Amino acid sequence: MLYRTLFPRDLFAEMDRLQRALRHQALDLSPSIRGMTHGFPAMNVGSTPRSVEVYAFVPGIEPDSLDVQIEKGVLTISGERKAEDVPEQAAVHTDERFAGRFRRVVSLPDDVDANSASARYGDGVLTISVGRREASRPRRITIQ
Repeated sequence: MLYRTLFPRDLFAEMDRLQRALRHQALDLSPSIRGMTHGFPAMNVGSTPRSVEVYAFVPGIEPDSLDVQIEKGVLTISGERKAEDVPEQAAVHTDERFAGRFRRVVSLPDDVDANSASARYGDGVLTISVGRREASRPRRITIQ
């Protein structure tokens, strides 16, 4: 007589699979050809001794429809991408392009100067540079 077990043969592999599935579902991550995406627009955030640099990748969006604000150390990028019209006869098989309102929020370090912020748009990339306060910049001290 064959007995069926209540547990799969590789219990730990099954637990790992379930944990990964729950993590992806809880974070609302969707796989794409660019890896795991966390939202629109995709962003890179970095810093230099003089500034914090934020790159938001917003291809196909007019700069006039973007709104960039800094309030209480929080940078907010928001806007809207209009949906493209599809002819009635067309059958859409895959639709991966995001359409609708979006908002991304980045907490900035305490040493930034919001008054020195600047934003540029070119080739679908919104570049935001926020300078650091002079007093917080590293300074070389000469030894006498």
